[in-house]
Amino acid sequence: MAVTPTEKIWHNGKLIDWDDAKIHVMSHVVNYGSSIFEGVRCYELPSGPAVFRAHDHMQRLLDSAKIYRIPVKYTCQQFVDAVVETVSANGVWPCYIRPLIIRGYGDIGVNALGVPTECYIANFAWGKYLGGSEDVGVDVCVSTWTRLAPNTLPAMAKAGANYMNSQLIKMEAILNGYAEGIALDANGYVSEGSGENIFLVRNGKLLTPPLGNSVLAGITRDSVIRIAQDLGIPVVEQVIPRELLYVADEVFFTGTAAEIAPIRSVDKIPVGHGAVGPVTKAIRAELFSIIDGSKPDRHNWFTPVPVRVGA
Repeated sequence: MAVTPTEKIWHNGKLIDWDDAKIHVMSHVVNYGSSIFEGVRCYELPSGPAVFRAHDHMQRLLDSAKIYRIPVKYTCQQFVDAVVETVSANGVWPCYIRPLIIRGYGDIGVNALGVPTECYIANFAWGKYLGGSEDVGVDVCVSTWTRLAPNTLPAMAKAGANYMNSQLIKMEAILNGYAEGIALDANGYVSEGSGENIFLVRNGKLLTPPLGNSVLAGITRDSVIRIAQDLGIPVVEQVIPRELLYVADEVFFTGTAAEIAPIRSVDKIPVGHGAVGPVTKAIRAELFSIIDGSKPDRHNWFTPVPVRVGA
């Protein structure tokens, strides 16, 4: 899905024109993939636009920077304020927000110490990521590509370099006629999709792989766990063998872009009875009731965006 440009992008504390957000071809990030980023959504509530779990996303951004030894001079709250400023300035919502920290133009070499840090925040309109009907689900496959092994690239950091692996998973799936691929970890256990966490329902319990299976600590993943607990649905983080995907009663992806995306089949084997199951429906309905404002924001997940006059 092509990005429709907005007017402004936040760069190192200032709003600049979209077309002025440029980097040099010899920047460290271009040559070595040294970037970290976030994906955040802003929804339109009855009370006005609001960013979903902004503080949690910005803290994960800073955690990723710390893991990769990228110096950042902004605090979590300053990044949250910058996100709100950017969305408000562009007057575009609902929207997808992309905070991005890169190693910029400096020494040309693997050693990144001393290379300048550049921080950006952009927002733009973006619809459904995986496509498909929410009442039908999508068809997926188990990828031939394995997720990053422990002690290679840190899976807990949302780094651009990690997504080279994701690209291979996604492209393979699409070329073989699927909407998405599910990657296994280095030990052959279920990890996650190319850009989504995964949940299974089996005998009334909600199962999801632990972070130790090369899983990103997803913000939507955490939201689903908390909503399931609110609804009295047992949640178990456990190692999941591949074959459990085939005998699960329900399977669904979660993520900022994917939100909650039911899975209809895995490797052409129907999930459950081939329809979106009751647990998936209940969790999705509860989450979207909070998102659309029909139920209160009991977890304080939303950060309001002031609407500028004329926006």
